[in-house]
Amino acid sequence: MTDQSRKKPNVIYILADDMGYGDISAFNENCPFKTPNLDGMCENGMRFTDAHATSAVCTPSRYGILTGRYNWRSRLKSSVIGGYSEPLIEEGRKTVAHLFKEEGYRTAIVGKWHLGMSFAKTDDFYEKPDFDACTGVDYSAPVSFSPITNGFDYYYGISGSLDMPPYIYIENDRFTALPDHISKGEGKGFWREGPTAPGFIHENVLDELTDKACEKIEEYKDAPFFLYFPMPAPHTPILPSKSFQGKSGTNEYGDFVLHCDDVVGRIVKKLKDEGIYEDTILIYTSDNGCSPMADFRELKEHGHNPSYVFRGTKADIYEGGHRIPLIIQWPAMIRKGAVCTELVCLCDLMATMAEYFGRCLPDNMGEDSVSSLPLWLEQGHGGVREDLVHQSIDGSLSIRKGSFKLEMCPGSGGWSDPVPGKEDKSLPRFQLYNLENDIGEKVNVIREYPEIAKQLRDILKGYVENGRSTPGSRQSNNGQRIWETIAWLDEDDDSLELYSRE
Repeated sequence: MTDQSRKKPNVIYILADDMGYGDISAFNENCPFKTPNLDGMCENGMRFTDAHATSAVCTPSRYGILTGRYNWRSRLKSSVIGGYSEPLIEEGRKTVAHLFKEEGYRTAIVGKWHLGMSFAKTDDFYEKPDFDACTGVDYSAPVSFSPITNGFDYYYGISGSLDMPPYIYIENDRFTALPDHISKGEGKGFWREGPTAPGFIHENVLDELTDKACEKIEEYKDAPFFLYFPMPAPHTPILPSKSFQGKSGTNEYGDFVLHCDDVVGRIVKKLKDEGIYEDTILIYTSDNGCSPMADFRELKEHGHNPSYVFRGTKADIYEGGHRIPLIIQWPAMIRKGAVCTELVCLCDLMATMAEYFGRCLPDNMGEDSVSSLPLWLEQGHGGVREDLVHQSIDGSLSIRKGSFKLEMCPGSGGWSDPVPGKEDKSLPRFQLYNLENDIGEKVNVIREYPEIAKQLRDILKGYVENGRSTPGSRQSNNGQRIWETIAWLDEDDDSLELYSRE
Protein backbone atom coordinates (compact mmCIF):
# COMPACT_ATOMS: atom_id res chain seq x y z
CA MET A 1 0.00 0.00 0.00
CA THR A 2 1.62 3.21 -1.15
CA ASP A 3 -1.18 5.80 -0.85
CA GLN A 4 0.43 8.27 1.50
CA SER A 5 -2.51 10.70 1.35
CA ARG A 6 -4.39 8.65 3.93
CA LYS A 7 -4.00 9.84 7.49
CA LYS A 8 -1.53 7.66 9.30
CA PRO A 9 -3.36 5.66 11.99
CA ASN A 10 -2.36 5.63 15.62
CA VAL A 11 -1.22 2.19 16.75
CA ILE A 12 -1.69 0.83 20.28
CA TYR A 13 -0.23 -2.58 20.98
CA ILE A 14 -1.49 -4.14 24.23
CA LEU A 15 0.53 -7.20 25.20
CA ALA A 16 -0.82 -9.41 27.97
CA ASP A 17 1.69 -11.37 30.03
CA ASP A 18 0.99 -15.14 30.15
CA MET A 19 -2.64 -15.06 28.97
CA GLY A 20 -3.84 -18.26 27.35
CA TYR A 21 -5.77 -18.61 24.10
CA GLY A 22 -8.77 -19.92 26.04
CA ASP A 23 -8.92 -17.02 28.50
CA ILE A 24 -11.00 -14.84 26.17
CA SER A 25 -14.61 -15.93 25.92
CA ALA A 26 -14.84 -15.06 22.22
CA PHE A 27 -12.07 -17.61 21.58
CA ASN A 28 -13.40 -20.31 23.90
CA GLU A 29 -17.01 -21.47 23.77
CA ASN A 30 -16.48 -23.28 27.08
CA CYS A 31 -15.03 -20.32 29.00
CA PRO A 32 -16.99 -20.12 32.29
CA PHE A 33 -16.70 -16.32 32.46
CA LYS A 34 -17.20 -13.50 29.95
CA THR A 35 -14.58 -11.00 28.82
CA PRO A 36 -16.90 -8.28 27.46
CA ASN A 37 -14.29 -5.75 26.39
CA LEU A 38 -12.09 -8.24 24.55
CA ASP A 39 -15.19 -9.82 23.02
CA GLY A 40 -16.16 -6.30 21.95
CA MET A 41 -12.84 -5.93 20.15
CA CYS A 42 -13.62 -9.17 18.28
CA GLU A 43 -17.06 -7.86 17.34
CA ASN A 44 -15.57 -4.60 16.08
CA GLY A 45 -12.42 -5.98 14.51
CA MET A 46 -10.65 -9.16 13.43
CA ARG A 47 -10.03 -12.26 15.53
CA PHE A 48 -7.08 -14.49 14.57
CA THR A 49 -7.41 -18.19 15.42
CA ASP A 50 -3.96 -19.37 14.28
CA ALA A 51 -1.67 -16.68 15.72
CA HIS A 52 1.61 -17.46 17.46
CA ALA A 53 4.41 -15.90 19.46
CA THR A 54 7.92 -16.79 18.32
CA SER A 55 8.63 -18.32 21.72
CA ALA A 56 6.75 -19.98 24.55
CA VAL A 57 8.24 -17.59 27.13
CA CYS A 58 8.24 -13.84 27.54
CA THR A 59 11.67 -12.28 26.94
CA PRO A 60 12.27 -13.98 23.60
CA SER A 61 8.74 -13.43 22.31
CA ARG A 62 9.07 -9.69 23.07
CA TYR A 63 12.32 -9.62 21.14
CA GLY A 64 10.47 -11.08 18.16
CA ILE A 65 7.64 -8.56 18.37
CA LEU A 66 9.92 -5.52 18.42
CA THR A 67 12.63 -6.68 15.98
CA GLY A 68 10.69 -8.80 13.50
CA ARG A 69 13.42 -11.38 13.96
CA TYR A 70 13.27 -14.87 15.44
CA ASN A 71 14.44 -14.63 19.02
CA TRP A 72 16.83 -17.58 18.81
CA ARG A 73 19.00 -15.51 16.47
CA SER A 74 19.86 -13.30 19.46
CA ARG A 75 22.46 -14.28 22.07
CA LEU A 76 19.65 -15.74 24.21
CA LYS A 77 19.34 -19.36 23.11
CA SER A 78 17.01 -20.52 25.90
CA SER A 79 15.08 -19.32 28.97
CA VAL A 80 14.53 -15.62 29.77
CA ILE A 81 16.53 -12.77 31.27
CA GLY A 82 15.94 -10.99 34.58
CA GLY A 83 15.30 -7.53 35.94
CA TYR A 84 19.04 -6.76 36.22
CA SER A 85 20.13 -8.31 32.91
CA GLU A 86 22.10 -6.55 30.22
CA PRO A 87 20.33 -5.54 26.97
CA LEU A 88 19.25 -8.33 24.65
CA ILE A 89 18.46 -6.21 21.59
CA GLU A 90 21.74 -5.73 19.78
CA GLU A 91 23.25 -2.25 19.65
CA GLY A 92 22.36 -0.67 16.33
CA ARG A 93 19.48 -3.02 15.55
CA LYS A 94 16.35 -1.17 14.50
CA THR A 95 13.03 -2.00 16.09
CA VAL A 96 9.46 -1.44 14.98
CA ALA A 97 9.56 1.72 17.13
CA HIS A 98 12.33 3.07 14.89
CA LEU A 99 10.14 2.33 11.88
CA PHE A 100 7.30 4.36 13.36
CA LYS A 101 9.63 7.24 14.27
CA GLU A 102 10.94 7.38 10.72
CA GLU A 103 7.33 7.80 9.60
CA GLY A 104 6.85 10.80 11.87
CA TYR A 105 5.18 9.01 14.78
CA ARG A 106 5.65 9.76 18.46
CA THR A 107 6.54 6.53 20.21
CA ALA A 108 6.05 5.42 23.79
CA ILE A 109 6.19 2.29 25.89
CA VAL A 110 4.33 1.92 29.16
CA GLY A 111 4.76 -1.29 31.13
CA LYS A 112 7.03 -4.31 31.32
CA TRP A 113 10.21 -4.14 29.22
CA HIS A 114 12.01 -7.40 30.11
CA LEU A 115 14.58 -7.08 27.34
CA GLY A 116 17.47 -5.92 29.48
CA MET A 117 19.09 -2.57 30.12
CA SER A 118 22.30 -1.35 31.75
CA PHE A 119 22.22 -0.04 35.31
CA ALA A 120 25.10 1.81 36.93
CA LYS A 121 26.99 -0.87 38.85
CA THR A 122 29.87 -1.16 41.28
CA ASP A 123 32.67 -3.66 40.92
CA ASP A 124 31.05 -6.16 43.28
CA PHE A 125 27.91 -6.53 41.12
CA TYR A 126 27.09 -9.91 39.68
CA GLU A 127 23.81 -11.20 38.30
CA LYS A 128 22.39 -13.71 40.72
CA PRO A 129 20.72 -16.94 39.59
CA ASP A 130 16.94 -17.42 39.54
CA PHE A 131 16.44 -13.68 38.93
CA ASP A 132 17.08 -12.80 42.56
CA ALA A 133 17.84 -9.30 43.80
CA CYS A 134 21.33 -7.97 43.11
CA THR A 135 23.54 -5.69 45.14
CA GLY A 136 26.01 -3.23 43.67
CA VAL A 137 23.45 -1.11 41.77
CA ASP A 138 23.34 2.69 41.90
CA TYR A 139 19.65 3.50 41.62
CA SER A 140 20.36 7.25 41.59
CA ALA A 141 22.36 7.07 38.36
CA PRO A 142 21.03 7.11 34.79
CA VAL A 143 20.04 3.89 33.02
CA SER A 144 21.52 3.18 29.60
CA PHE A 145 20.29 1.05 26.70
CA SER A 146 16.72 1.35 27.95
CA PRO A 147 13.72 1.50 25.55
CA ILE A 148 14.79 5.08 24.80
CA THR A 149 17.80 3.63 22.98
CA ASN A 150 15.52 1.30 21.06
CA GLY A 151 13.32 3.75 19.22
CA PHE A 152 10.97 5.00 21.92
CA ASP A 153 10.57 8.67 22.77
CA TYR A 154 9.13 7.87 26.19
CA TYR A 155 9.27 4.99 28.65
CA TYR A 156 7.52 4.37 31.93
CA GLY A 157 7.51 0.97 33.53
CA ILE A 158 9.47 -1.86 35.13
CA SER A 159 12.64 -3.53 33.95
CA GLY A 160 11.46 -7.15 34.13
CA SER A 161 8.42 -9.14 35.19
CA LEU A 162 6.48 -7.95 38.22
CA ASP A 163 7.84 -10.91 40.17
CA MET A 164 11.46 -9.93 39.43
CA PRO A 165 13.29 -7.19 41.36
CA PRO A 166 13.92 -4.31 41.40
CA TYR A 167 10.42 -3.05 42.17
CA ILE A 168 10.88 0.56 41.12
CA TYR A 169 9.34 2.43 38.21
CA ILE A 170 11.70 3.74 35.56
CA GLU A 171 10.81 6.85 33.57
CA ASN A 172 12.85 7.32 30.43
CA ASP A 173 16.45 6.75 31.66
CA ARG A 174 15.98 7.24 35.40
CA PHE A 175 14.56 5.35 38.33
CA THR A 176 11.73 7.42 39.75
CA ALA A 177 12.73 6.73 43.37
CA LEU A 178 15.33 5.05 45.53
CA PRO A 179 14.35 1.76 47.17
CA ASP A 180 13.61 2.10 50.87
CA HIS A 181 12.42 -1.39 51.82
CA ILE A 182 12.39 -5.05 50.85
CA SER A 183 9.16 -6.75 49.80
CA LYS A 184 8.15 -10.31 48.96
CA GLY A 185 4.97 -12.07 47.81
CA GLU A 186 3.66 -15.59 48.39
CA GLY A 187 1.33 -18.11 46.75
CA LYS A 188 -0.39 -16.99 43.57
CA GLY A 189 0.67 -13.48 44.61
CA PHE A 190 4.33 -14.54 44.40
CA TRP A 191 7.13 -12.13 43.76
CA ARG A 192 10.81 -12.56 44.59
CA GLU A 193 12.22 -10.75 47.57
CA GLY A 194 13.80 -7.53 46.48
CA PRO A 195 14.38 -3.78 46.85
CA THR A 196 11.16 -1.80 46.55
CA ALA A 197 10.47 1.91 46.12
CA PRO A 198 8.27 3.84 48.53
CA GLY A 199 4.68 3.67 47.36
CA PHE A 200 5.34 0.81 44.97
CA ILE A 201 2.47 -1.58 45.69
CA HIS A 202 2.28 -4.65 43.48
CA GLU A 203 -1.51 -4.80 43.68
CA ASN A 204 -1.74 -1.30 42.16
CA VAL A 205 0.74 -1.63 39.32
CA LEU A 206 -1.64 -2.76 36.56
CA ASP A 207 -4.01 0.15 37.15
CA GLU A 208 -1.19 2.66 37.60
CA LEU A 209 0.32 1.64 34.27
CA THR A 210 -3.10 1.87 32.63
CA ASP A 211 -3.45 5.40 34.01
CA LYS A 212 -0.10 6.29 32.47
CA ALA A 213 -1.06 4.73 29.11
CA CYS A 214 -4.25 6.82 29.08
CA GLU A 215 -2.21 9.93 29.86
CA LYS A 216 0.02 9.30 26.84
CA ILE A 217 -3.02 8.77 24.59
CA GLU A 218 -4.33 12.17 25.66
CA GLU A 219 -0.93 13.81 25.25
CA TYR A 220 -0.27 12.31 21.81
CA LYS A 221 -3.78 12.49 20.35
CA ASP A 222 -3.11 15.35 17.92
CA ALA A 223 -0.39 13.54 15.92
CA PRO A 224 0.13 9.89 14.91
CA PHE A 225 1.58 7.82 17.72
CA PHE A 226 2.67 4.29 18.50
CA LEU A 227 1.99 3.15 22.06
CA TYR A 228 3.40 -0.20 23.13
CA PHE A 229 1.61 -1.27 26.31
CA PRO A 230 3.08 -4.55 27.64
CA MET A 231 0.99 -5.23 30.74
CA PRO A 232 2.51 -7.13 33.71
CA ALA A 233 -0.64 -9.28 33.97
CA PRO A 234 -2.06 -11.87 34.35
CA HIS A 235 1.51 -13.10 35.08
CA THR A 236 2.51 -13.62 38.70
CA PRO A 237 1.99 -11.99 41.09
CA ILE A 238 -1.65 -12.83 40.42
CA LEU A 239 -3.27 -9.89 42.21
CA PRO A 240 -6.68 -8.87 40.87
CA SER A 241 -8.05 -5.72 42.43
CA LYS A 242 -10.83 -6.05 44.98
CA SER A 243 -13.50 -5.13 42.45
CA PHE A 244 -12.70 -8.30 40.45
CA GLN A 245 -12.04 -10.77 43.26
CA GLY A 246 -14.47 -13.68 43.03
CA LYS A 247 -16.08 -12.36 39.85
CA SER A 248 -14.85 -15.07 37.46
CA GLY A 249 -16.25 -18.00 39.41
CA THR A 250 -12.91 -19.79 39.01
CA ASN A 251 -9.89 -18.62 41.03
CA GLU A 252 -7.65 -15.58 41.42
CA TYR A 253 -6.21 -16.11 37.95
CA GLY A 254 -9.63 -15.98 36.31
CA ASP A 255 -10.36 -12.83 38.30
CA PHE A 256 -7.09 -11.31 37.08
CA VAL A 257 -8.08 -12.05 33.48
CA LEU A 258 -11.24 -10.02 34.09
CA HIS A 259 -9.07 -7.21 35.45
CA CYS A 260 -7.05 -7.30 32.20
CA ASP A 261 -10.29 -7.20 30.23
CA ASP A 262 -11.27 -4.08 32.14
CA VAL A 263 -7.97 -2.45 31.16
CA VAL A 264 -8.93 -2.92 27.51
CA GLY A 265 -12.28 -1.28 28.22
CA ARG A 266 -10.51 1.71 29.73
CA ILE A 267 -8.25 2.09 26.69
CA VAL A 268 -11.18 1.85 24.25
CA LYS A 269 -13.14 4.43 26.26
CA LYS A 270 -10.16 6.77 26.25
CA LEU A 271 -9.86 6.52 22.47
CA LYS A 272 -13.53 7.39 22.08
CA ASP A 273 -13.35 10.22 24.59
CA GLU A 274 -10.42 11.74 22.70
CA GLY A 275 -12.13 11.34 19.33
CA ILE A 276 -9.46 9.07 17.81
CA TYR A 277 -11.20 5.69 18.02
CA GLU A 278 -11.88 5.33 14.27
CA ASP A 279 -8.30 6.11 13.22
CA THR A 280 -6.53 3.92 15.77
CA ILE A 281 -5.28 0.40 15.21
CA LEU A 282 -5.78 -1.37 18.54
CA ILE A 283 -3.99 -4.70 18.89
CA TYR A 284 -4.43 -7.12 21.78
CA THR A 285 -2.43 -10.29 22.19
CA SER A 286 -0.29 -12.29 24.64
CA ASP A 287 3.42 -13.03 24.76
CA ASN A 288 2.91 -16.79 25.25
CA GLY A 289 0.49 -19.30 26.75
CA CYS A 290 -0.81 -19.40 30.30
CA SER A 291 1.60 -20.30 33.09
CA PRO A 292 1.02 -23.29 35.38
CA MET A 293 1.13 -20.75 38.21
CA ALA A 294 -2.52 -20.12 37.34
CA ASP A 295 -3.23 -23.60 38.80
CA PHE A 296 -4.69 -25.57 35.89
CA ARG A 297 -6.07 -28.25 38.22
CA GLU A 298 -8.02 -25.73 40.22
CA LEU A 299 -9.26 -23.99 37.08
CA LYS A 300 -10.35 -27.32 35.59
CA GLU A 301 -12.50 -27.96 38.63
CA HIS A 302 -14.36 -24.79 37.68
CA GLY A 303 -14.64 -25.80 34.03
CA HIS A 304 -11.85 -23.67 32.62
CA ASN A 305 -8.80 -24.51 30.52
CA PRO A 306 -6.65 -21.48 29.61
CA SER A 307 -5.01 -23.55 26.85
CA TYR A 308 -8.41 -24.30 25.27
CA VAL A 309 -8.06 -27.52 23.17
CA PHE A 310 -4.30 -27.23 22.81
CA ARG A 311 -1.64 -29.35 24.48
CA GLY A 312 0.77 -27.78 26.92
CA THR A 313 1.25 -24.46 28.66
CA LYS A 314 3.69 -21.58 28.74
CA ALA A 315 7.28 -22.78 28.12
CA ASP A 316 6.26 -25.77 25.94
CA ILE A 317 6.93 -26.45 22.27
CA TYR A 318 3.33 -27.64 22.05
CA GLU A 319 0.57 -25.31 20.80
CA GLY A 320 -0.46 -24.30 24.32
CA GLY A 321 2.96 -22.72 24.74
CA HIS A 322 2.93 -20.32 21.79
CA ARG A 323 -0.54 -20.21 20.16
CA ILE A 324 -2.04 -17.04 21.54
CA PRO A 325 -5.14 -14.88 21.16
CA LEU A 326 -4.75 -12.01 18.70
CA ILE A 327 -7.35 -9.32 18.06
CA ILE A 328 -6.88 -6.33 15.77
CA GLN A 329 -9.44 -3.54 15.72
CA TRP A 330 -9.22 -0.73 13.15
CA PRO A 331 -12.67 0.74 12.58
CA ALA A 332 -11.58 2.76 9.53
CA MET A 333 -10.17 -0.26 7.66
CA ILE A 334 -10.89 -3.66 9.23
CA ARG A 335 -14.32 -5.24 8.81
CA LYS A 336 -16.33 -5.77 11.97
CA GLY A 337 -16.61 -9.34 13.19
CA ALA A 338 -13.96 -10.66 10.81
CA VAL A 339 -12.23 -13.96 11.61
CA CYS A 340 -8.84 -14.92 10.14
CA THR A 341 -7.87 -18.59 10.24
CA GLU A 342 -4.54 -18.16 8.45
CA LEU A 343 -1.14 -18.67 10.09
CA VAL A 344 0.35 -15.46 11.49
CA CYS A 345 3.11 -14.54 13.94
CA LEU A 346 3.64 -11.66 16.36
CA CYS A 347 6.94 -10.87 14.66
CA ASP A 348 4.94 -9.86 11.58
CA LEU A 349 4.06 -6.38 12.89
CA MET A 350 7.19 -4.81 11.41
CA ALA A 351 6.67 -6.03 7.84
CA THR A 352 2.94 -5.31 8.03
CA MET A 353 3.43 -1.66 8.96
CA ALA A 354 6.30 -1.31 6.50
CA GLU A 355 3.99 -2.42 3.68
CA TYR A 356 1.30 -0.02 4.82
CA PHE A 357 3.82 2.83 4.79
CA GLY A 358 5.10 1.76 1.36
CA ARG A 359 8.50 0.96 2.80
CA CYS A 360 10.95 -1.78 1.84
CA LEU A 361 12.83 -3.07 4.85
CA PRO A 362 16.62 -3.32 4.53
CA ASP A 363 18.07 -6.82 4.61
CA ASN A 364 19.26 -6.46 8.21
CA MET A 365 15.84 -5.47 9.58
CA GLY A 366 12.84 -7.72 10.21
CA GLU A 367 14.54 -10.81 8.79
CA ASP A 368 11.66 -13.09 9.79
CA SER A 369 8.74 -10.67 9.50
CA VAL A 370 5.99 -11.25 6.91
CA SER A 371 3.31 -8.68 6.14
CA SER A 372 -0.19 -9.57 7.32
CA LEU A 373 -1.71 -6.46 5.73
CA PRO A 374 -3.55 -8.46 3.03
CA LEU A 375 -5.16 -10.48 5.81
CA TRP A 376 -6.16 -7.40 7.78
CA LEU A 377 -7.80 -5.90 4.70
CA GLU A 378 -9.11 -9.26 3.42
CA GLN A 379 -7.38 -8.81 0.09
CA GLY A 380 -6.93 -11.93 -2.02
CA HIS A 381 -7.24 -15.51 -0.86
CA GLY A 382 -5.04 -17.75 1.23
CA GLY A 383 -2.33 -17.02 3.74
CA VAL A 384 0.80 -14.92 3.67
CA ARG A 385 3.13 -17.23 5.59
CA GLU A 386 4.67 -20.38 4.13
CA ASP A 387 5.79 -21.62 7.52
CA LEU A 388 6.63 -20.59 11.07
CA VAL A 389 9.35 -21.47 13.60
CA HIS A 390 8.70 -21.71 17.35
CA GLN A 391 10.97 -22.18 20.38
CA SER A 392 10.41 -23.65 23.84
CA ILE A 393 12.05 -22.51 27.06
CA ASP A 394 14.88 -25.07 26.81
CA GLY A 395 15.80 -23.83 23.33
CA SER A 396 14.16 -26.59 21.29
CA LEU A 397 12.81 -25.50 17.93
CA SER A 398 9.81 -26.55 15.89
CA ILE A 399 8.64 -25.68 12.40
CA ARG A 400 5.07 -25.56 11.13
CA LYS A 401 4.21 -25.74 7.42
CA GLY A 402 0.64 -26.33 6.37
CA SER A 403 -0.97 -28.79 8.74
CA PHE A 404 2.29 -30.49 9.74
CA LYS A 405 4.42 -29.42 12.68
CA LEU A 406 7.88 -30.88 13.34
CA GLU A 407 9.23 -30.54 16.89
CA MET A 408 12.97 -31.08 17.31
CA CYS A 409 12.77 -32.65 20.76
CA PRO A 410 11.28 -35.85 22.26
CA GLY A 411 9.09 -34.08 24.84
CA SER A 412 7.60 -30.70 25.71
CA GLY A 413 10.86 -28.77 25.78
CA GLY A 414 9.26 -26.98 28.70
CA TRP A 415 7.32 -27.64 31.88
CA SER A 416 4.69 -30.16 30.80
CA ASP A 417 5.23 -33.88 30.62
CA PRO A 418 7.40 -35.26 29.12
CA VAL A 419 9.79 -32.72 30.62
CA PRO A 420 13.29 -32.31 29.16
CA GLY A 421 15.74 -34.93 30.40
CA LYS A 422 13.02 -37.15 31.84
CA GLU A 423 11.41 -38.39 28.64
CA ASP A 424 10.72 -42.05 28.00
CA LYS A 425 13.82 -43.35 26.21
CA SER A 426 11.60 -45.25 23.79
CA LEU A 427 10.19 -41.99 22.45
CA PRO A 428 11.37 -40.92 18.98
CA ARG A 429 13.96 -38.16 19.06
CA PHE A 430 11.59 -35.79 17.30
CA GLN A 431 7.85 -35.32 16.95
CA LEU A 432 5.65 -34.75 13.92
CA TYR A 433 1.98 -33.87 14.25
CA ASN A 434 -0.75 -33.31 11.70
CA LEU A 435 -2.65 -30.46 13.28
CA GLU A 436 -5.48 -30.74 10.78
CA ASN A 437 -6.78 -33.91 12.43
CA ASP A 438 -4.79 -33.86 15.68
CA ILE A 439 -4.90 -30.35 17.11
CA GLY A 440 -4.15 -31.79 20.55
CA GLU A 441 -0.78 -33.20 19.36
CA LYS A 442 -1.55 -36.66 20.71
CA VAL A 443 -0.27 -38.92 17.91
CA ASN A 444 3.34 -38.62 16.75
CA VAL A 445 3.27 -39.61 13.07
CA ILE A 446 6.97 -39.19 12.36
CA ARG A 447 7.43 -42.85 11.45
CA GLU A 448 4.51 -42.68 9.02
CA TYR A 449 5.78 -39.53 7.29
CA PRO A 450 9.59 -39.54 7.44
CA GLU A 451 9.83 -37.68 4.12
CA ILE A 452 7.76 -34.78 5.49
CA ALA A 453 9.88 -34.68 8.64
CA LYS A 454 13.05 -34.58 6.52
CA GLN A 455 11.62 -31.80 4.35
CA LEU A 456 10.67 -29.68 7.33
CA ARG A 457 14.02 -30.27 9.00
CA ASP A 458 15.85 -29.12 5.88
CA ILE A 459 13.76 -25.93 5.67
CA LEU A 460 14.48 -25.20 9.31
CA LYS A 461 18.17 -25.87 8.83
CA GLY A 462 18.25 -23.39 5.95
CA TYR A 463 16.53 -20.71 8.03
CA VAL A 464 19.04 -21.15 10.82
CA GLU A 465 22.08 -21.08 8.59
CA ASN A 466 20.89 -18.22 6.36
CA GLY A 467 20.13 -15.92 9.28
CA ARG A 468 16.69 -15.18 7.85
CA SER A 469 13.48 -16.86 6.67
CA THR A 470 12.40 -14.14 4.22
CA PRO A 471 13.90 -13.18 0.84
CA GLY A 472 17.08 -11.16 1.06
CA SER A 473 20.82 -11.45 1.54
CA ARG A 474 22.23 -13.85 4.10
CA GLN A 475 22.53 -12.45 7.62
CA SER A 476 24.42 -13.48 10.74
CA ASN A 477 22.95 -14.84 13.95
CA ASN A 478 24.22 -13.45 17.26
CA GLY A 479 26.00 -15.23 20.06
CA GLN A 480 27.31 -18.74 19.65
CA ARG A 481 26.26 -20.10 16.29
CA ILE A 482 23.05 -21.86 17.14
CA TRP A 483 23.72 -24.80 14.83
CA GLU A 484 26.79 -25.69 16.86
CA THR A 485 24.46 -26.40 19.79
CA ILE A 486 21.91 -28.45 17.81
CA ALA A 487 23.29 -31.75 16.59
CA TRP A 488 20.46 -32.49 14.16
CA LEU A 489 21.52 -29.61 11.93
CA ASP A 490 24.67 -31.47 10.91
CA GLU A 491 23.01 -34.85 10.37
CA ASP A 492 22.45 -35.91 6.76
CA ASP A 493 20.98 -39.34 7.40
CA ASP A 494 17.82 -39.60 5.29
CA SER A 495 16.65 -42.81 6.95
CA LEU A 496 14.08 -43.24 9.68
CA GLU A 497 16.93 -43.77 12.17
CA LEU A 498 17.44 -40.01 12.15
CA TYR A 499 14.20 -39.74 14.12
CA SER A 500 14.57 -42.74 16.42
CA ARG A 501 16.02 -43.18 19.90
CA GLU A 502 15.72 -46.93 19.87
